[in-house]
Amino acid sequence: MANVTTDSADIAEEETDHMIENNFVVEAENVASSIDPKEMRAVILAGFGGLNKLRVTKKTMPEPQHGEVKIRVKACGLNFVDLMVRQGNIDSPPKPPLIPGFECSGIVESIGENTHGFEIGDRVMAFVCYNAWAEVVCTPVDYVYKMPDKMSFQEAAAFSLNYVAAYMMLFEVANLREGMSVLVHSAGGSVGQAVAQLCSSVPNVTVFGIASCSKHVAIRDSVTHIFDRNADYVQEVK
Repeated sequence: MANVTTDSADIAEEETDHMIENNFVVEAENVASSIDPKEMRAVILAGFGGLNKLRVTKKTMPEPQHGEVKIRVKACGLNFVDLMVRQGNIDSPPKPPLIPGFECSGIVESIGENTHGFEIGDRVMAFVCYNAWAEVVCTPVDYVYKMPDKMSFQEAAAFSLNYVAAYMMLFEVANLREGMSVLVHSAGGSVGQAVAQLCSSVPNVTVFGIASCSKHVAIRDSVTHIFDRNADYVQEVK
């Protein structure tokens, strides 16, 4: 797990740069030029493999069903699980073509029948079962949350999966309490940073962070002690 989460941010950054360099944005703009009001743009995974399997195309605009919220997407998350999906390296993946993505943020555009707690115009973040990499998503109201006023759409899109995973590990599995010590593998990754920040909400928790040296400066303030992932950190921690 340590190596996976440490490398995922680097992989995502490299792949994003590659997509831009190879006119992925230009392709999206070409699709936008002929968009129909009943359609939306979406990133489609045509088949498992490399970046050449991703395309920006037009899809039918979804409408909210019973208990769903329709969201105009402002930002969506790119996580390691999305890279695994693209490669087909997850258990029982859905058959392509599919729209990737599991988290997003945006503005409530409409609401399905018997859906309560939200109004049109609300700024929200949401979990979705695939389909986040699109201009519009519909998802059950139970997985939609209002954003704090000072949170940006980009922050909200990167919040859900990382912080829920970190919260569950700390408080539902490890039962973190005052005075405990926590060893955080991949402290420079998104989940690792979320773990370190949540640890600060409990008094007198000592956080040992493991990360590549290149990330030490950026995360030094969020951990008590930091160690090089390539060193014998077990002995150093002891």
